Amino acid sequence: MFEPAIKRTFAFIDGQNLFHQAKDAFGYRFPNYDIAELARVVSEPNGWQLTETRFYTGVPDATADPVWNSFWLNKATYMGQTGIKVITRPLRYRNKIVRLPDGTQHSFLTGEEKGIDVRIALDVIAGARNRLYDVAIVFSQDQDLAEVASEIRTIAIEQGRWIKIACAFPDSPTAHNRRGINNTDWVRIDRATYDRCIDPRDYRP
Repeated sequence: MFEPAIKRTFAFIDGQNLFHQAKDAFGYRFPNYDIAELARVVSEPNGWQLTETRFYTGVPDATADPVWNSFWLNKATYMGQTGIKVITRPLRYRNKIVRLPDGTQHSFLTGEEKGIDVRIALDVIAGARNRLYDVAIVFSQDQDLAEVASEIRTIAIEQGRWIKIACAFPDSPTAHNRRGINNTDWVRIDRATYDRCIDPRDYRP
């Protein structure tokens, strides 16, 4: 299939997955990335013309975690103002019980992100079927998305056109997970590259 000279590129960012990998690889304790800049520095060296960036994240309930609720809402608002398409989902809460070393049990409320990976998968597939992009960059290491990569290859054959799906992720010798999503092209983000894309803004309330 003919490889286009101009490769229209969509970036799909799983905000929580990216944060936890940056924390594991580089030690950062909060989501300090500038998504627009990070998507750009991954795209440009590969000759990919970034045409759209989509950011996905779960948001804590304001009563359960007011600080992080404000942080994510403020950061999402700013990203939306810069042209990034932001998709949020409220965290789902449940009581979790753990057994302590002394044999007693402790119960606490925990929030879990639900539906983000499914939404990313649907958007990546829809974008390919609608011929919106030639390259999809997924900023996540969620192996559940490996099936999406296989589906993209099927769509490319059906449409008789060239499509690439890449996986971009922070990486360092100390990272516990150094693998990208199976069936994708891996783009490793080293610390020097990541540090050029740190957002100096403070979104805390």
